[in-house]
Amino acid sequence: MNGKAAQDTRRQDDLPHKASERLRHVRIVLINTTHPGNIGATARAMKVMGLSRLHLVTPKLFPHAEATARASGADDILQHAEVNGSLEEALEDCGLVLGTSARLRSLAMPQSDARAAASQAMVEAGQHEIAILFGRERYGLTNDEMQCCHQLVNIPSNPDYSSLNLAQAVQIIGYELRMAALGSAGLQLDPPDWQPVDAVQMERLYQHLEKTLLDIQFLNPAQPKKLMMRLRRLFNRARPDQNELNILRGILAAAQQSAKPQPSAGDE
Repeated sequence: MNGKAAQDTRRQDDLPHKASERLRHVRIVLINTTHPGNIGATARAMKVMGLSRLHLVTPKLFPHAEATARASGADDILQHAEVNGSLEEALEDCGLVLGTSARLRSLAMPQSDARAAASQAMVEAGQHEIAILFGRERYGLTNDEMQCCHQLVNIPSNPDYSSLNLAQAVQIIGYELRMAALGSAGLQLDPPDWQPVDAVQMERLYQHLEKTLLDIQFLNPAQPKKLMMRLRRLFNRARPDQNELNILRGILAAAQQSAKPQPSAGDE
């Protein structure tokens, strides 16, 4: 075997390891899962595809014997699963949040199919944590939970019968992630010019923004949600870095200060 062939063989042998490194930055987040068997089946689907980080937001029953039985050898995924009391807690340190959705909503949001979303996730996995959200078995993610996402991920399916089991959906996304990781594992990606802030800091920005808009009487307190949903979409699309977030928070603080009643001459 010549030197180039040996080098190519080493690169091929190294791909699974590099892919695993990227996949370690991905967390699968199940929200308010009702059936413990679905948690176990999800763990099995994850392990087959090399995913290891499972977050459970307020599961109805966990731990549970049925979850362990359905995991079929992926017990380690369940043992290391993090149970979170809120979605905000589950998204801490995540620079990219993808939400799975089977249907379109009244407010348009950036959307992509599973393959495109997985490719984007693997490109960014070397820079920050990635979260992929899966909602309740019966009705998926709520509108408020979708507002925490940078984009929605859709699995194209038969329009006459589009019902996917939770673990099946995780399996499909996991497969696309693994294929994308193997395809991008040989790439040396330069760090981007920006490091997007995590979902927790973005949520604090939205709270500050809403309070400021109320203080300056721009936001109608009787109907705040529609405007805030559009502003969330704007900033989720922009994905500001820490410096940009600091500028935005400074502008909001200055606007709040200007909105305060100024003392009259007689009060001085």
